[in-house]
Amino acid sequence: MLHELLLALLGFTGDLIVDEREQRKTLGLDSPLSDECTFKLAPDISFIEPSERDLIETLIKLGFYYRELDRFAKKSRNLSWIRSVTSVHPLERADELSKQSREEKKPSVYRRAIANGIGEILSVYRSAVLHIEQLLLAETTPILATVTQGLNKFFVLFPPLYEVVLEIERDDIRGGQLLNVLNKRCHCGVPELRTCLQRLLWHGHQVMYNQLAAWMVYGILQDPHQEFFIKRQEDGDLDHRSSQEELSEKLARTSVHETSLTDWHSGFHISLDMLPDYIPMRLGESILFAGKAIRVLRNPSPAFQFQKDKSFQQTMRGSQRIRGFMHSDFPERETELDADLTGEELLPQSEADKIEAMLKDLKELSEFHKRSFECTVDSVRAIAASHLWQLVVVRADLNGHLKALKDYFLLEKGDFFQCFLEESRQLMRLPPRQSTGEADLMVPFQLAATKTIGEEDKYFSRVSLRMPSFGVAVRSSQADMARSKVSLTGKANLTSDTSVDGWDAIALEYSVDWPMQLFFTQEVLSKYLKVFQYLIRLKRTQMELEKSWASVMHQDHLDFAQHRKDGTNGSISQQRRQGIRPMWRVREHMAFLIRNLQFYIQVDVIESQWKVLQAHIDDSQDFTELVGFHQEYLSALISQSFLDIGAVSRILDSIMKLCLQFCWNIENHESNPNTSELENIAEEFNKKSNSLYTILRSSKLAGSQRAPFLRRFLLRLNFNSFYEATTRGLLNVVRQRPALPL
Repeated sequence: MLHELLLALLGFTGDLIVDEREQRKTLGLDSPLSDECTFKLAPDISFIEPSERDLIETLIKLGFYYRELDRFAKKSRNLSWIRSVTSVHPLERADELSKQSREEKKPSVYRRAIANGIGEILSVYRSAVLHIEQLLLAETTPILATVTQGLNKFFVLFPPLYEVVLEIERDDIRGGQLLNVLNKRCHCGVPELRTCLQRLLWHGHQVMYNQLAAWMVYGILQDPHQEFFIKRQEDGDLDHRSSQEELSEKLARTSVHETSLTDWHSGFHISLDMLPDYIPMRLGESILFAGKAIRVLRNPSPAFQFQKDKSFQQTMRGSQRIRGFMHSDFPERETELDADLTGEELLPQSEADKIEAMLKDLKELSEFHKRSFECTVDSVRAIAASHLWQLVVVRADLNGHLKALKDYFLLEKGDFFQCFLEESRQLMRLPPRQSTGEADLMVPFQLAATKTIGEEDKYFSRVSLRMPSFGVAVRSSQADMARSKVSLTGKANLTSDTSVDGWDAIALEYSVDWPMQLFFTQEVLSKYLKVFQYLIRLKRTQMELEKSWASVMHQDHLDFAQHRKDGTNGSISQQRRQGIRPMWRVREHMAFLIRNLQFYIQVDVIESQWKVLQAHIDDSQDFTELVGFHQEYLSALISQSFLDIGAVSRILDSIMKLCLQFCWNIENHESNPNTSELENIAEEFNKKSNSLYTILRSSKLAGSQRAPFLRRFLLRLNFNSFYEATTRGLLNVVRQRPALPL
């Protein structure tokens, strides 16, 4: 009986001890996993005392737990799928995999690791059973107390371990979720059980550390069963094998730098389901960034390598010391050495070894220490960010690109855009032609470049002018403005169309090569474009106000010279000038507002924020910090220019539209005098400018840190209290009410 008990303790039942689940299987009944022990003493045994029966039934529970744990370990450590993937014909492999998917659940590397830990515990248990057998054989009168004493500690270990296995099997837990389960159960008050669970968690962490090493050292996502918390974007929607095949086809069709950019921007993401609860999201994002950065550094664009080859060869030819070091008999090795140096310098092998050593130190710890893990991840992220900073800032000349964007998108090269607007002024008086609008603008654009851009400006070739396609509803030019005249009552809605005219669609494009595309994303360039279109409208409005004054003054001088030549007194033209003289005060008010707004944006906003950005670039050597500083720079430009405040931006657009209408009406006043229309435009401008001043001087804007230099702008506008007085007068007019009869 004792021998059969020992066999039952190792999971083998017989006549004395039976398995009720096996009996149900024999009868063809369903036998799911059971929460309770199914090992029982045979009911027809009568020679065992009740006390001994209770003791034996308590002992054989260990045999049941052992068998179930051993089954889980063997099932999880089954490596037959490796043979099916590597050494079988593809058609047979497909059939076998489909059969396996129907019969069994997907393999799991983490379960296999946990199974290895369970195997270690079971081996200790087997040794204990063997030792008990030796004691029983040595005793003259073997007793059950010997068995109970030798296996007493396993009564504490096996039931909780079996609960873990049941939870894993029933809920199909894998990956980071499996680590969560083990980590939660480690918080218990039984030292022996806590030690066993920590050992299982250690085995699971070994898999995670191996995946982290592949990702953070080599930039490789080693995750055959989608258990890592870093995933490819396609993994959530497609089967892994099919996605891998499609991915390989995509990689074959796309270039290296296109694949690198796709991986950087949208290729990988964090799976919250697989991220262990004890790893904060911040660390997960750091791990994601570090791996993507390593991928970029280890896979530079061939075009970038070629550029570095050329610069390195020039350096080699110019340096006598290095030329003496090289073998003059093998000049063709110059390029080969440079290619090696280019790939090596982006991420030196010593740095990769350093990262690998830090992760290896984590693997060797017997317990997971969150603080050590955080320090290691932060160190790896700092290394990756530093080398990515070196690549983008030093090798790819980030400052040069930022200066070019400031020159052309933020109108730093004022002479170029002044020349461009002057050359295209007559063209912009006509509606833009939908088919040739962009080609028409290219002529004054190239002419302005020839006059103002020097050969030393190597970034101008990256700038291109675009005129996006537009529909027939887009308003355009002086001819279209004439169709939307202000009504005599002055109540026309001049702000229904926030667009100044059809030429508002003028856009710039900036060509960005690898690796600057990591920094200048489409979102970033779209923000630059938004500011550019606002500034170019402002610049054009300011120029039209100046040109209208110059044009009319030139005509007056010609008229005066003609009258003197003819000997007439010119009383008619003088009366006409006297009649339009109040409109020149309106023009001066318009020019005053536009000039001050331009000065505020160009000097108080752009220049001040540019100095802040340059200071951050000089002080930082971290790529992610640079990205954050640049985002703050763009956000400050947009917010302090009021482009994100709908009410203010609509008023500014309306004011610019009114200014252009005013200029075109003034210039056409000689041939088509219409004083009432000019008066209505002036009245509407006064309302809009006063509304703008009222909004900007509100405590929400002027009293906040949103626009720190807004008070200067308001001071320049209201230096003689003109705006304050007119605004107060307008409010008093609005607030007047008829007196109630007594």
